Amino acid sequence: MKLLKLVPDDTNLKFLKYRIPFFVVSMILIAASWALVFTKGLNYGVDFAGGQEIRATFVGDAEAPVAEVRENVAALPTVENPTIQRFGEANQVSIRIKLPPEAEGDKEFADRMTESITDALREGHPNVRIDGVDSVSGKVSGEFRSDATLALIAAMLAVALYIWIRFEWQFGASGLFALFHDVSLALGMFALFQMEFSLQTIAAILAIIGYSLNDTIVVYDRIRENLKKYRKMPLPELLDLSVNETLARTVMTSLTLLVALIPLLLFGPESLFGLTAAITLGIFVGTYSSIYMAAPILVWLGVTSKSFVPQESEIDRQERRARGEV
Repeated sequence: MKLLKLVPDDTNLKFLKYRIPFFVVSMILIAASWALVFTKGLNYGVDFAGGQEIRATFVGDAEAPVAEVRENVAALPTVENPTIQRFGEANQVSIRIKLPPEAEGDKEFADRMTESITDALREGHPNVRIDGVDSVSGKVSGEFRSDATLALIAAMLAVALYIWIRFEWQFGASGLFALFHDVSLALGMFALFQMEFSLQTIAAILAIIGYSLNDTIVVYDRIRENLKKYRKMPLPELLDLSVNETLARTVMTSLTLLVALIPLLLFGPESLFGLTAAITLGIFVGTYSSIYMAAPILVWLGVTSKSFVPQESEIDRQERRARGEV
């Protein structure tokens, strides 16, 4: 019985032939993503915007009446744009409310809001159980945003430094740009669809950075091997060869992850939708950037077949002359 091969051994796709059009498209997508972030903004969750989260269980009910709860809570005068989702079991809900600016530092305001929401829940469902109430002040949420931004920047710079040390500076620079491309598109998706941006989203973006790095390192390793092996091959052809040689591994890894992610995206709980959507997008853009961002930039940064060949010093040349090897 023959093993299934999604990518034939003799695959020879000319990826680098279209590197300029794809690079232009990528630059447009990056610009559009940041334009969305600065114009529409990110829909910060309670973690980053400040507010309260109330978790409740409708004891005795098979499912939580999410639509009814949303209607009752939204009708309260002190509540604006509540986010209500199933959380955990089918009869559990999470209610998240952003506090208005005037509530900053006023614990009594938050307590009154919590009381009014719990009263609205018990009005039609006296058996509801309040499982927990979490509050995040505006100051703490601002610290969360700063720390999350620093974490993303530090992760990307650490990745670039690692690639620089392991390969050459051109590889570190192109790898960093590929990561910037992936993170930009993920942020653009959250800004476009106004999906909630929370600490879960930061975890998803860090996962995207990790996946993209893993895929890029595999391609870079093969490029380095081929640079030593095919000294006279033009660089675009060598990059095509390297990408094609690692294509089977890239496709299998991506498909394996998608087999787990797509069912979770379609049928998973609503509370995990943003996390799953970000990682799913990251699989596609991470694979794309490894081929059309990380590799082609090496051509423009001047990588040659001599990049990994130790340079001979003047002393070495004199010793070879003395031995009669020249």
